[in-house]
Amino acid sequence: MAVAVKKFIDPYVTATGAPRASVLLGTLDTLWFNTGTLCNLACDNCYIESSPRNDRLIYLSRDDVRPFLDEAKRRHPQPSEIGFTGGEPFINPAIIDLIADSLGAGFRVLVLTNAMKPMQKLMGPLAALNARFPGKLFLRVSLDHYDKAGHEQLRGARSWEPTIAGLLWLVRAGLAVSVAGRMIWGETEDQLRAGYGRLFAELGIPVDERDHAQLILFPEMRADEDVPEITEQCWAILGRSPSSVMCSSSRMVVKHKGADRPTVAACTLLPYDPAFDLGTTLAAATAQPVPLNHPFCARFCVLGGASCSGQH
Repeated sequence: MAVAVKKFIDPYVTATGAPRASVLLGTLDTLWFNTGTLCNLACDNCYIESSPRNDRLIYLSRDDVRPFLDEAKRRHPQPSEIGFTGGEPFINPAIIDLIADSLGAGFRVLVLTNAMKPMQKLMGPLAALNARFPGKLFLRVSLDHYDKAGHEQLRGARSWEPTIAGLLWLVRAGLAVSVAGRMIWGETEDQLRAGYGRLFAELGIPVDERDHAQLILFPEMRADEDVPEITEQCWAILGRSPSSVMCSSSRMVVKHKGADRPTVAACTLLPYDPAFDLGTTLAAATAQPVPLNHPFCARFCVLGGASCSGQH
């Protein structure tokens, strides 16, 4: 009987002995901050296991974030976007200050949210920031399916109406919004986009479902899923380029529970894996190549062609 060879072990060589693909940063377009993994929901197959109890990544404070903003401002070229993700970013008590500091530093800001009660409690400050920095603040609302039953299958009972209410408030308040869904449903991408289009038209939500930057559909993935490893030859075989994957243009600042200071992760999807921890400064984190040594690298980025950035 043939013995199965374990994949994603050696950072430089695949299980077949082929050179593993790696990615160098081109331009740091998006600097992400994970505001903490605590969330008001515990969704099915959350990419980083956010929940009301998961505090493996703790809240970032203004003092944590400011050095990275300062370093980002000194870069040439500067990042064009600061992103905030979680967990639910609006649970972090410092989130309005973090957004304000980023906007005040001259950056476009993207905040990922489920648009539920934590965000809705901050409607006034959000509207004020949007008025103070017009055209600079963007919110992406997680709406896992265009149908209530599908969304609540993943997010839990009574999650649909509050999310729709938050999304509608953002639209009516004049904030720029996009929507993120998932592709777990067995529908084609065209079918999903058509379904979201019907919902947006019914609710009067100005999101173009055909625009991949306005409606982002994320490929489904599980850590134990069997996916092929990406070798150096795969770029030519797949017709892809290293510059098309997230780690060629983004990094994420995280603060691990018990740590004295934040560190920089190579990827928004891999904040816990020490192999993707690239140091305590942007300079250190952007100078080294990132080996594509995780199933998510293959499934989400290379084969799935997905990105967490708001820029496509």
